[in-house]
Amino acid sequence: MDGFSDLRFFSLLIREGSLAAAAQQMGVTPPAVSRRLSLLERRLGVRLLQRTTRRIHLTPEGEAYLLDGARILADLEALERSISGTRATARGPLSIACTLGFGRQRLAPALSAFARAYPEVQVQLQLTDRPVNLVEQGFDAVVRFGALPDSALTARLLLPNRRVLCAAPSYLNAHGEPRQPADLQAHRCIVIRESDETYGSWRLSRRTRQGLSEHNIKVNGVMSTNDGAAALTWALDGHGILQRSLWDVAAPLAAGALREVLPQWQLPAADIYLVHATRSEMSARIRALTGFLGDWFAQRPEPDMAPA
Repeated sequence: MDGFSDLRFFSLLIREGSLAAAAQQMGVTPPAVSRRLSLLERRLGVRLLQRTTRRIHLTPEGEAYLLDGARILADLEALERSISGTRATARGPLSIACTLGFGRQRLAPALSAFARAYPEVQVQLQLTDRPVNLVEQGFDAVVRFGALPDSALTARLLLPNRRVLCAAPSYLNAHGEPRQPADLQAHRCIVIRESDETYGSWRLSRRTRQGLSEHNIKVNGVMSTNDGAAALTWALDGHGILQRSLWDVAAPLAAGALREVLPQWQLPAADIYLVHATRSEMSARIRALTGFLGDWFAQRPEPDMAPA
């Protein structure tokens, strides 16, 4: 096997996440994949993966091989494209990870249109409520909420994402409406556990003549879930106050099924980004995806919240 073939093999193995899944994709047996990996590690003189019975984990050497390999393969693709004088066509598998709610409601329709525009790309969407390590789990791209802490990755803003507090009129009529952030502690609140983030603490801020006023409120989470759709159902049923992204609750707010709570206070924004490895920018698939999603969401911005 040549070096380029090994790079493609290793990239596929990480993308699939297990020897068995890679074997199925390649049309060979898992022992054959294991033997090829062993030969690759023996040729390089390093261990690329830590294997367990269920998962594979990149070693530091494996992570470097994967990232630098992606750059080399992209450079090769660019070289072949420039020599042939033809425009690269986006083709092949493209794996994307996203959170459950946004993935179902906003990303899936966008990827449906993308698949029609790029029929030679095999879109693989994984929805999860768990944190995603783009490099270690072998995804080509991840849709994430919030600023990007890792400078080794590239992020493109897809949508601004404003969060609001809201509750059903039936709940507010029965329990009263909070006037200050501290009042939230006396209310029933619906809490969402997502991506192992700290939950149950809501941060609110407002600019005044004296400067920025900030409050970090530990709320009474009488009901909690890892699914935004379930939390929204509970809020509509009058179980309590919910913190949710505007894109998810704009329709029930506009219809009057929910009312915004403490509208003069701001919650931390969690803007939505498409993230990919910087060195994969030259990939035709990644270029096609970033351009398409950027245009798609620019034409479908955050919905207005005009109450009925």
